[in-house]
Amino acid sequence: MHKVDISIVIVNWKVRPLLEKCLDSIIADTADFTTEIFVVDNDSRDGTPEMVMAQFPQVTMITLSSNNGFAKANNIALKQAKGRYLFLLNPDTEVEMGFFKTIISYLDVHSEVGILGPRILNSDHSLQQSIRRFPKLLSQLLILFKIRNLVPKNKIFRSYFADDFNYNKEQNAEQIMGAAMVITRATFEKLGFLDERFFVWFEEVDYCQRAKKKNIIVRYLPTASIVHHSGTSFAKQRIMRKQMFFNFSLLRYFLKHRPVWETLAIVLIIPINILLTAIYAFSVKYYYKK
Repeated sequence: MHKVDISIVIVNWKVRPLLEKCLDSIIADTADFTTEIFVVDNDSRDGTPEMVMAQFPQVTMITLSSNNGFAKANNIALKQAKGRYLFLLNPDTEVEMGFFKTIISYLDVHSEVGILGPRILNSDHSLQQSIRRFPKLLSQLLILFKIRNLVPKNKIFRSYFADDFNYNKEQNAEQIMGAAMVITRATFEKLGFLDERFFVWFEEVDYCQRAKKKNIIVRYLPTASIVHHSGTSFAKQRIMRKQMFFNFSLLRYFLKHRPVWETLAIVLIIPINILLTAIYAFSVKYYYKK
C-alpha cells in the first residue's frame, strides 16, 4: 500500500528564480495530502541546490555533476518515488490553487485513466496549446523544412497541432505536454521509466505512444490548471544546438514507432534542415549585431 499520495519530480536547469516560485506554489497547495517532492538539478551551477536546501527542507534535493538530460534526470528521482501518483513537472511552472485536490480526487475515481494532463496557461493566463497528435512523416518533414510560419493554417499542421481540440472539454488525447504529466502507479509499473535515449524532446511523446500500444488511456483534464512560463530554461541553448537535439530525438522516435522507410526519409532531410538552421542562426546573429 502506497502511503504517499503523490510524488512530484522537477528536473531543473538554470531557472532558479522560477523554480522557487514553482516550489512555493506546490507547497501552498499540498497541505491536505501526503506528498514527496524531488528536485533534480542538471548541473545548473547557479546556486539552485543551496537555495532549495535552505528554503525548502522538505524537498529531496538531487544534485548531478553533469547535464543528464530530461528523461534520465526524471528517472533518477522516479527510482526513489513512492507515490500512488507520479507528477512530472517543469521548473518554470506554477500550479493553480486547488490543482492537487482536483487531480488526486479525479484519478481516485477514474481508475481507467493512466496518464493525465492538465490545462496549461501562458504567463498572461491565456491558453497554451498542450495537446498534439502523434508525429507522422509529412508533418515532421514540413517542420524540418521550416515552413510552418509560412503556412500555419495548412491542414497537415492543423491536424498535428490538434487545432480542433476543445480545451474546455474533458477528453482523451494522443499525447500531452511533458511540462505537466501525471502518471498513475499502475501505469508506471506497466510502462517503466522514460527512455533515456531521448536527451530532450519527444520523451513524453514516446511515453504516450507506449501507453497507446498497451491500451492505457491518456486524458486531458481542463479543471486542473498550471501556468507555464514556456521554454524559459531551454531558451538558453543556442539555435543550432537546440535543432540538433530536436533532430536526434525525432529520429529516435521514428526508429521506435514508425516504418523504416519513413525513418530513412527523415535521415535524408536532416542535412537540408541543418543547412536551413545554420542560415537562420547566422541571420539572427547578424540582425542583433546591427
